[in-house]
Amino acid sequence: MAPKSRKQGKGLKTAPVAQPAPAGPEVDTDTLGPTPALPTTNPTLSGFTPERFEAELKALAAKAKQETSTKATTDQLFVYLRSLTLITLLAIYVVVFELSLSPVYGSIPPKIHDFKLLVVTCFVAWSSNLWLQRTLPVKPQLLIPVVAAYIPVVQFFLFKISSTLGATWGPAITESLTLVPLMFLSVACTATYLDGADLSRLPKSVADSVPGLGSALVYVVTAGMASSWIQRHIGTAWYLTRLGMQAILTASYSLFAPSRLLLFAIPGLLHTAIFNNHMPTSLALSSLNSTLNAHEYMILDRRESLTGYISVVESIAQGFRVLRCDHSLLGGEWTKLRTLPQFRKNQVAEPIYGVFAMLEAVRLVEVPDPVLDDQAKALVIGMGIGTTPSALVAHGIGTTVVEIDPVVRDFAQQYFHLPSNLSTVVEDAVTYASRLASSTETASFDYIVHDVFTGGAEPVALFTLEFLRDLAALLRPNGVIAINYAGDFALASPAVVVRTIREVFPSCRIFREHPRDEALVEKTGSDFTNMVIFCTKLSEPISFRKPTQRDLLNSPSREAFLLPKNEVKDEDFLVGREEGVLFRNDTDKLEKWHQTSALGHWAIMRTVLPDAVWENW
Repeated sequence: MAPKSRKQGKGLKTAPVAQPAPAGPEVDTDTLGPTPALPTTNPTLSGFTPERFEAELKALAAKAKQETSTKATTDQLFVYLRSLTLITLLAIYVVVFELSLSPVYGSIPPKIHDFKLLVVTCFVAWSSNLWLQRTLPVKPQLLIPVVAAYIPVVQFFLFKISSTLGATWGPAITESLTLVPLMFLSVACTATYLDGADLSRLPKSVADSVPGLGSALVYVVTAGMASSWIQRHIGTAWYLTRLGMQAILTASYSLFAPSRLLLFAIPGLLHTAIFNNHMPTSLALSSLNSTLNAHEYMILDRRESLTGYISVVESIAQGFRVLRCDHSLLGGEWTKLRTLPQFRKNQVAEPIYGVFAMLEAVRLVEVPDPVLDDQAKALVIGMGIGTTPSALVAHGIGTTVVEIDPVVRDFAQQYFHLPSNLSTVVEDAVTYASRLASSTETASFDYIVHDVFTGGAEPVALFTLEFLRDLAALLRPNGVIAINYAGDFALASPAVVVRTIREVFPSCRIFREHPRDEALVEKTGSDFTNMVIFCTKLSEPISFRKPTQRDLLNSPSREAFLLPKNEVKDEDFLVGREEGVLFRNDTDKLEKWHQTSALGHWAIMRTVLPDAVWENW
């Protein structure tokens, strides 16, 4: 039934009629009263009171506050984490970098300008971080892995001109072109990250200094821990070698700041992997020997260890073999003499340095109630290639060698024919002597030979009054000690060492390997040489018996050098006689002259072997 139409008031237009719902019933709107309120079907709206509205607002505010606080904490965590990562990687790289220079320059010359360079770099980088951010077309942190990838490449080429650069400025130039850019970027990025650190709770004066001081503290602690850890583990795997650690650090930087810029690092990485003969691979060693063969040298073996880069180098033309540690030689022998008929049955090798034969004169010192060789016991501090301990064993003396470096021990056994009945202890000599001196083993040795040296820097702890007293406790009353010391008589260090020795042993005599060259001293101002100090615990002056044919062991070197010559008198010590003795807690007395001594030793080593041997290591 169609709905009825409603009458409208006069003058009013008729409103359009709404169409009915298709299935709805017919309704006469004239019969409807006022429109009732529609019942709600939303329970939320039905219970929506002012109190509930306020509660929900507070809940939303608390949730927003919590989310903001969590985000702020996360952001701060990332600020410190990124900064810590960069500083940690940089501290480790500095330690590895210094190690990478030691085969070419030794351990001391790289430290001459190192501290100044690093301090200036850090200061400039920290203060110019904002300028760097605005100037570079890319984020500075993205450049760090690329710079790290090319450090071994630049080193590779700079090492080849180290003789031209010299030991004083060569390390500084190498560092300026490699490590300094890495440090500049790392420190600048760290400063930028720490600009976002929330230090509002701290006083402004404190907040301004905390980022810099905190970063410096982290750097120092990390570098110290890294140095100690690396020294214990270096060389135990390929990635724990000098070049291996540089590669691992480059990979770590790449993970820290990945980007398309890493494509530019590929040539540097390829050069290191393929052409850098310092890689710890047989292919790299073969390539290195191809280079050295042109100079008539070759490397029989090489390994990195806690005292430095150890290698066995052989002269093809001259017929000798040496054991190298960083930029110094631990000893050597004439291999060509072994092939001659008159020397084939010799029990010992022929040393290339006379000082090693001179050390064996410890047996020639005349003492009351001398002991027979087959009843005597000897202690040797420092193995080298084993020249002296091998000779003592050849005379029938029960001999123990204390050597801190297991690689030196292994190479001496493998390439320098150590006798099988030689007892070897791989341990720090200070710890060994201290332990024995406090035990029932005191006064158990008839001979002690003290022979330690590395690259112009004697291990200071082995020349202190405390260590020498421990050795004295191990020496029998009529025993003899021989101490090899290499130093520059133009410096005070030899005088300090000799005075410390005489403080423990009342009777001593000192001999140089070669007489002083007055013209050379006048020209260079240096008088670097090996000397041997023979001492006893007796009050009588030291004298030597004449060597017999048995003492000489059919050796031309021993015939020339076994009986000590070139005695050193007190007036031969040009400076330092007024200095006191060397104590364990006052080693600066000796270390302050290391720099000059190391530079002199570096120059001497460059005349002993060709530059190519040192530069290609």
